[in-house]
Amino acid sequence: MAFTNDQLERYSRHIILKEVGAKGQKKLLNAKVLIIGAGGLGAPAAMYLAAAGVGTIGIVDADEVDLSNLQRQIIHSTADIGKAKVKSAKETINAINSDVTVSTYRTFVTSENVMDLIKDYDFIIDGTDNFPAKFLINDACVMAKKPFSHAGIIRFYGQLMTYVPGQGPCYRCVFKNPPPKDAVPTCKQAGVIGAMGGVIGSLQAMEAIKCILGVGEPLVGRLLTYDALEMEFHTIKLPDNGNCGVCGEHPTITQLIDYEQVECDGK
Repeated sequence: MAFTNDQLERYSRHIILKEVGAKGQKKLLNAKVLIIGAGGLGAPAAMYLAAAGVGTIGIVDADEVDLSNLQRQIIHSTADIGKAKVKSAKETINAINSDVTVSTYRTFVTSENVMDLIKDYDFIIDGTDNFPAKFLINDACVMAKKPFSHAGIIRFYGQLMTYVPGQGPCYRCVFKNPPPKDAVPTCKQAGVIGAMGGVIGSLQAMEAIKCILGVGEPLVGRLLTYDALEMEFHTIKLPDNGNCGVCGEHPTITQLIDYEQVECDGK
């Protein structure tokens, strides 16, 4: 595939990087990334992946845009209120970069559809706002051998980790089961500073890009935490859990589970 003159100009800052170059940019253009949740995390992730020239971006979200979303979900605008988030996200992505093919899925992720949703994608970004979805996405990606990025935000705090098949612990290794109902305050109850989505969602996009290019060290076996009030990042080494129910040597979770939906920490 030869670059057009417009593409050479658009991606020139990538192409001059030795870690990317023309070969790497072609990898990005041929890559497929699925973003589950077009909210506070998925919005910046989608926009930066589109700008980077990721050739196919899938967006999964069942909700419509409302006014309270706009404080952090920057892929949507005031004119989009009442519109399906997947439609709003697609329009914004197409406005950023016509090279990108956007596939939309206006649905909740469930045990019945998650395998079909992720099967054609190279990398999955979990931008969901509830623990049941996070565990479901983790388990599905482990079973399907798909790399993915987990993240969560609340108040002025965020966290991030990446799973790559065969290279380190999964989300369930660290957080064995969803917390009991009402054990963790929701984003709606506790609040979240809007820019947290930008910080952590952009890091999810970076993890996807690194994995596609095969450069650098993804956050495999490490949990990155961010305290915006103290402006501190910390990296916590995660131990491999050979007894993990889904990715361990003798998995006990062999079917996907739909836990009771309880909003938590992301959109």
